[in-house]
Amino acid sequence: MKKFVSEFRDFIMRGNVLDMAVGVIVGAAFNKITASLVNDVLMSFIGMIAGGQNFTDRLNIVLVKPTYNDVGEVIDAGVTIGFGSFLATIIDFIIIAFVVFIIIKIFNRARAIATKRKLEAEKAEAEAKAAAEALKPCAPTQEEILIEIRDLLKTAYSSDEASGNKTTM
Repeated sequence: MKKFVSEFRDFIMRGNVLDMAVGVIVGAAFNKITASLVNDVLMSFIGMIAGGQNFTDRLNIVLVKPTYNDVGEVIDAGVTIGFGSFLATIIDFIIIAFVVFIIIKIFNRARAIATKRKLEAEKAEAEAKAAAEALKPCAPTQEEILIEIRDLLKTAYSSDEASGNKTTM
């Protein structure tokens, strides 16, 4: 049991799980802000334009009317289709989807810029390395050394002949 608890603690303390938990909490808070924006601001504004109606409460279709007792307490709630609430939820979804789209677009652009800078740095480093290689003196090849030896021997042989010393090769 101790090992299980230890493994679970290690799993929870990993960065990915903590990041995800923070994301869920921030997402829930953002959802409340968006719901308030839709319900308290946008739907009120739309209702004002439409003649002062509250669409969240007013845009409903009653299929079965509620039943009340003599005191006014609800016995049967009835059946109502809440189109106003549905409309507010659709607006809420559109706003959240748009904000998430903008965040992803910004993130992708930042990633593209970072990738471009990294590629440019790698290219500059490769060019600098190539320039350093070009400036570095090259060691002669084996063929070049043999040609040089041959030329030296020819020169030595011809100078010996000119001075009258005959060396046999």
